[in-house]
Amino acid sequence: MIVSALVTSVAINLGLCILFFTLYSILKKQPSNFDVYVPRLLADGKSKKVSNFNLERLLPTTGWVRRAWQTSEEELLSSSGLDAVVFMRLIIFSLRVFSFAGIIGVFVLLPVNCTGDKLQEFDFANLTNNSLDVFSISNIDNGSKRLWIHFSAVYIVTIFVCYLLYYEYNYISAKRVAYFYSSKPQPHQFTILVRSIPVSVGSSVSDSVESFFKEYYPSTYLSHVVVRRTNKLQDLSNDAKKLYKRLIHLQTEPSRPKVKRDGCCGLFGHKVDLVDHYEKKLEDLEENVRLEQSEVSLAGEEVRAAFVSFKSQYGAAIASHMQLSINPTHWVTEEAPEPQDVYWPFFSSSFMQRWISKLVVIVACIILTILFLIPVVLVQGLANLAQLEIWFPFL
Repeated sequence: MIVSALVTSVAINLGLCILFFTLYSILKKQPSNFDVYVPRLLADGKSKKVSNFNLERLLPTTGWVRRAWQTSEEELLSSSGLDAVVFMRLIIFSLRVFSFAGIIGVFVLLPVNCTGDKLQEFDFANLTNNSLDVFSISNIDNGSKRLWIHFSAVYIVTIFVCYLLYYEYNYISAKRVAYFYSSKPQPHQFTILVRSIPVSVGSSVSDSVESFFKEYYPSTYLSHVVVRRTNKLQDLSNDAKKLYKRLIHLQTEPSRPKVKRDGCCGLFGHKVDLVDHYEKKLEDLEENVRLEQSEVSLAGEEVRAAFVSFKSQYGAAIASHMQLSINPTHWVTEEAPEPQDVYWPFFSSSFMQRWISKLVVIVACIILTILFLIPVVLVQGLANLAQLEIWFPFL
């Protein structure tokens, strides 16, 4: 690689990094993106969406970088969870590997490579058009004993990386175990999700689940809940959530008008207090939700899926990792997701529909990877224009 190509590649990548940092700095300030960037703070009530326009939201800042590095692991664990701690440890691991390999390369391998004969031919007056191969291993003659330094450096870096991997694995495992024991047991840890439940003629899904698990897991089985179709209930719940958000925004923003007319487009009719109006509509929705819940629990259409609870986490783990039927498409089990992670419409899909959905996800990931490679190829192409002229002279 020539020096000008290296400078071009560094400039392009540096420009992209600055662009991404700027976009993140701006996007994370937008209230519509709070659900993506600070979902835990929103759930705990430590952060609120404020829709008032502010010019500061459109200006990038760098203070978040300093605050991110100054945050301790305990603070990060309490504010963002264990996943954020693991992600930060991965960044620290990468920096340690890069730093160690950089020190070996700059202070050990580079001086060794410069002892070759090709450095005498390097034209410092025409620096941008010279090749950097004179600073690489290609500047060492074949059969030279100095090649053992490169050979030893590879082993030293490899041993250091293996040690770091071992250390980080033990560290993260200990953090995970400590976090698991310090947190309260959750219901989903004692529960598994069972799908594709076969039902015999004259029996219900609930009867099939109860008879099956009482027969094969009599000592650990506790109870079960059959999934039912709740389209109307889901719509009522979504309407209630939207109305509740409107009410919260109205109460937390004193500058917004709290009175409107109940006529056409809010221009005619009697004046109505919005807070009282939303509270009354919310009460009506809550009453409709309770009525719909009782109807669904009594006569709702059953879906061939159920949440099965056990007396211990060990019993749930055993049942979720064992094949319960000779037919692999029946009695399909998995660990129960957390309540907020459940996508209810997916329970009505068949085994083939779920398989097709997984295939679509795989294809989408492949396409995304290919799209990501396009800018990488463009950058490398700009850094090797001379080679491109040889390969594709028609360009």
